[in-house]
Amino acid sequence: MAESTWPAEPLIVAAQGGDLDAVTALVCGSHPNVRRFAFSLCASPEDAEDAAQEALIILYRKIGMLRASGALASWMFRIVRNECLRRAKLMPRERAPLPDTDEAAVSAEEEVLERLEAARVARAIAALPADQRRVLIMRDIQGYSGRMAADALGLTPAAMKSRLHRARATLRHTLHPTPGGDDADR
Repeated sequence: MAESTWPAEPLIVAAQGGDLDAVTALVCGSHPNVRRFAFSLCASPEDAEDAAQEALIILYRKIGMLRASGALASWMFRIVRNECLRRAKLMPRERAPLPDTDEAAVSAEEEVLERLEAARVARAIAALPADQRRVLIMRDIQGYSGRMAADALGLTPAAMKSRLHRARATLRHTLHPTPGGDDADR
C-alpha cells in the first residue's frame, strides 16, 4: 500500500500567506490523509466522511492560524479527532426492548456491573503518566498503528513501543494485582 504524503512546505507557507490557489491545492492534497484519520477514529463511515469534510472546511478557513508549516499533520489530526469525539457524544445509545421483567432485572444488573468495571478501567488509565496514557489510548482504544501513533506523538517507534509496554504492564498490575505483593511476578 502506497503511503500518502502531506503537501510540501512551500505550498503550506503560500496557503498561510493567503494564496487562494495554494489553499485550494492544500485542501485537495490533504484530503486523503484527513479521510484516513477520520475513518480510523470515527464510529461509522458516515461520521468519518462528515468529520473529514468538516476538518477540510476548517483547514480552508483557518490555515492562517497554523503556527508552523511542519505541524499541518498534527493540527489536522487534532481537528479530526475532536470532530469524531463531538459526533460520538451526539450519537444516541440504542437499546433493544426487553421482552420480560426477569431479563430486565438481569440486564440492569449487568449494565451496572459493566459501568463499574468501565469506571475502574478509566480510573486506571487516567492514573497512568501522561506520555504512557497517550500512547495506550492511541494504540489500544483508538486503534492506531504503531507507526501512526509514534508519528503523531513525535516519538521513535522504539520509544512508542516502550511506553506502550510500560502502560500495559502498569494497567495489568493495577487491574489484576497478583497475590503476594508487587514482587511476586518479577
